[in-house]
Amino acid sequence: MSSARPTLLIATNNKGKLVEFRALLPTSIDLKTLADLGLDSPEETGTTFAENARLKAETAARQAKLIAIADDSGLEVDALGGAPGVYSARYAGAEANDDANRVKLVRAMADVPLAQRSARFQCSVAIATPDGNTVLSAGTC
Repeated sequence: MSSARPTLLIATNNKGKLVEFRALLPTSIDLKTLADLGLDSPEETGTTFAENARLKAETAARQAKLIAIADDSGLEVDALGGAPGVYSARYAGAEANDDANRVKLVRAMADVPLAQRSARFQCSVAIATPDGNTVLSAGTC
């Protein structure tokens, strides 16, 4: 009987994501990131969270020949037509940080009445196998 731990590739180079997934998954699974394997994250060219999660998971699984999991998430503000949406992490620019993104969002909402400030946080997760099977899940908060 083999005592090798199963390995799951977290399709990210974001150290915070690794911490988040570690908190959700059993410690009996060996988690690796793209950086651990010397891989780059693909450009997020999808127009939906699901498309981006799928793209990242499938690319990582194919390259590493491991089961891979990826997510994409962000804030959708109704008064802004769903923005920042898939651009949430780079809303204030490609090199922007969370603070800059929040400042831009608050400024964009300055003239929106409180009663019209509805929004939701969306998240899509994809798990892909090296042979091309992918399962998607999504949630809204």
